Amino acid sequence: MTTDCTFCTVSAPNLVDQLEGAGISWKAYMEGLPSPCYQGPSSGEYAKKHDPFLYFDDVAGSAARCSHVVPLTQLGADLAGSALPMFAWITPDLCHDTHDCVVATGDGFLAGLIPRLQRAMGPDGVLFLTWDEGSTDAGCCGSPGGGHVATIVVGSAVAPGARLAGPFSHYSILRTIEAMWGLPPLRQAGCSCTEVMTAFFAAA
Repeated sequence: MTTDCTFCTVSAPNLVDQLEGAGISWKAYMEGLPSPCYQGPSSGEYAKKHDPFLYFDDVAGSAARCSHVVPLTQLGADLAGSALPMFAWITPDLCHDTHDCVVATGDGFLAGLIPRLQRAMGPDGVLFLTWDEGSTDAGCCGSPGGGHVATIVVGSAVAPGARLAGPFSHYSILRTIEAMWGLPPLRQAGCSCTEVMTAFFAAA
């Protein structure tokens, strides 16, 4: 899929298939989502184009799976109830991702969110913080260009001060998640051109 279409889906193996097949709990928290499984193109500062789960027809078309795609407001209750899933995806709205608002606004959002997640992750939890696009069309690793973005990896298992030279792509994050759980890499994540990021944890 190469466009921001809002009413299209794709039939393909995906991370949800892998997680459920391995018995790994998951939930996607979308800021601004009006209700679980909402499939409209937008609502306020929520944009479906930043909600990858609803582009897979075996998620969007399944009430059981789709119920795992919830408003970010659900996160507070899950944290309070020690009910954070093993895999949690969080997408901020168009303001807090700094697309429509200044960077300081996004920083404030993260300052309120990240410490809460760190406390809930436990000693083996890992948090990947990344962006979907930079300010150029630069690409790497055999993937289409989307620019150069920062990716920050947080957790007790991460070697303090570790920095990796790369190059890495978003598929590197997918491949790293799959490697950590012993899952086979999907599509471009399995390409020899996609670097895995497990070196972050080698010296922790």
